[in-house]
Amino acid sequence: MKKLILLFFVFFSVTIFAQDTEYSIVVKDIETQLPIQNATVVIMKTKQILISNQEGKVTFIVNGASNVQVSETNYEDVTIRWAALKENEFVVYLKNKDNKLDEIVVSTEAPQKILQKIVSNSMKNLAMPYRLKVYVREFFMLDNKYSYYNDGLVNFQFAVNQKKVSTTLLVEQNRSYGLLETDVSADLKGYNLNDIMENYTNLKYFEPLLDPKAKKEYDFIIRGHATNKDYYVMTVTPLNKSKETVDNFEIIYDPEKKLIFEFSINVLPGTIAETVDKTAIGSKNITRSVIKVNYRLDGLDYYVLSSNEEIAYDLILKDQVKNIQVRNNFITTNFNKQKFTYNDSDVFKDKTLFNKQNKILTNYWNISGFTATEEEKGLINALEFKM
Repeated sequence: MKKLILLFFVFFSVTIFAQDTEYSIVVKDIETQLPIQNATVVIMKTKQILISNQEGKVTFIVNGASNVQVSETNYEDVTIRWAALKENEFVVYLKNKDNKLDEIVVSTEAPQKILQKIVSNSMKNLAMPYRLKVYVREFFMLDNKYSYYNDGLVNFQFAVNQKKVSTTLLVEQNRSYGLLETDVSADLKGYNLNDIMENYTNLKYFEPLLDPKAKKEYDFIIRGHATNKDYYVMTVTPLNKSKETVDNFEIIYDPEKKLIFEFSINVLPGTIAETVDKTAIGSKNITRSVIKVNYRLDGLDYYVLSSNEEIAYDLILKDQVKNIQVRNNFITTNFNKQKFTYNDSDVFKDKTLFNKQNKILTNYWNISGFTATEEEKGLINALEFKM
């Protein structure tokens, strides 16, 4: 009888152990104690990828034991052993890399030529068949009020044709909340997801800088990365801000591997102030524009890791001006070289998640790779209540 009871408890313990368990990790700077945003957290068992939010937080579910890797460009990598993890909020402290060598890099090769090489090599490495599972989310504001929200768990199948990448999009789950006026702007119907991913992969944003004439329109400067000795930082700024060329670029890259790991494009407030507002009906006067894209190299696999795009503009209508703001995030949660098996009817051809009928099978947003902050949760709940 005692043996039966012992076997029961062993079986019960194994059953409990095998159940999915939710964990939360908060990533912080060991010196400042401040949360670190955009740190990459990889669950080694499942290869799931997570990105820390503004609170430095990620949430994930794992069945059984798994070590966890935490990394960020400016910090030393950390591997957390599974035995140290706790089900409640677990704080991981990262140590800043002590490089401090952000002086200008002198090279016999022109910076524009260097940019051409790293863009070309990055595109070559990105151009291969694979699939990404991506969590997409979009916030929309109309006249400084949050008006709409959507998110979804989607799959991109990548194919290469004549060195250009194209994507096929399949939506696993999605949700949309809020109400919008139908005649405000097509931009408020969300981004074309295929276009965005293809632009990130084909590096279309760099085309203006690769034109031979760009040497007369932009200033190219290369510096050592302030905290990472393996990276260089190239800044590209317009020489004549009165022209249409107003985007400011920052590109973080590995000079040895000739791969881009991060780039950002923004229009500085001072530059916006110098531009002349358009007055024609339907015109858009930009008040804010930010793009930031990160890439990941895992062995030989190189792919888009995450992105953030924010745009704000005043839309000129017949009898009024409306301010529109859109914020879009892509977070890769899984990379796989295995192709999809799907029917043509499964392909999502509408391109944008706006007004797509909600398809919610699980609480995918809680373990999507990007945990909402408490403030964001409040906004999403309020928009859901509007419906």
